[in-house]
Amino acid sequence: MSSSGTRPQVPDLLPTDTTEDVRARGARVAVLPVGSFEQHGDGLPLITDTVVACAIASEIAAVHPVLALPPITVSCSHEHADWPGTVSISAATLHAVVRDIAVSLRASGVHALVVINGHGGNYVLRNVVQESAGTGMRMALFPGSADWAAARERAGVQTPSHSDMHAGELETSILLRVRPELVRPGQEKADWIADDRKHLLTLGMSAYTESGVIGRPSLASAEKGKQLLAGLVDSFHEYLSLLGAREETR
Repeated sequence: MSSSGTRPQVPDLLPTDTTEDVRARGARVAVLPVGSFEQHGDGLPLITDTVVACAIASEIAAVHPVLALPPITVSCSHEHADWPGTVSISAATLHAVVRDIAVSLRASGVHALVVINGHGGNYVLRNVVQESAGTGMRMALFPGSADWAAARERAGVQTPSHSDMHAGELETSILLRVRPELVRPGQEKADWIADDRKHLLTLGMSAYTESGVIGRPSLASAEKGKQLLAGLVDSFHEYLSLLGAREETR
């Protein structure tokens, strides 16, 4: 694997804004990273999805006047339960936490929330956003499949999205960009393709991979990670417009 360019500043998992910072920015949209604490093979850490979600949020906050929230670090990873270290909460709990955060934001004067999802198994987040209609809190889920597709094309990601399911080219590239020290030697030899995953929700990941990897991390690079994140920042403009909160970038 290659790491190109100057190493960027590591994105913080916890925002460091003060109340005055928030007041000065005048943010009308909050971004909430949602990650997970689950296996990513032997080469990537359990916090991979949280790092990815936080990296996206950090890049967005560097361009747009948003309120960056601290991440939700444990979510719905039940399909990974056969590997040690994986921890999950129920879909009902995740739903309630995100909903409560939205209610609290509204009380503090922020009326739009973008949930930045770093874990594909958090299906319930779609319902949270769907149910927000008519509540006075506008919500969106980001990135969507079209956003990822555009970012993948821009970055030259070679593995098809269906094959690049877990700890593959995309996730490894983003970690090589923002936290290269977390990618352990040997990840470049962990390629595994399992496109037929018809019963994944019933059988779990272990029915389709022994290592926990489904994808081709051997193709990952820091430059691809850079372009993936840049593509997602570009896609975010549309979400600000939809939420009725288009503002000048800073």
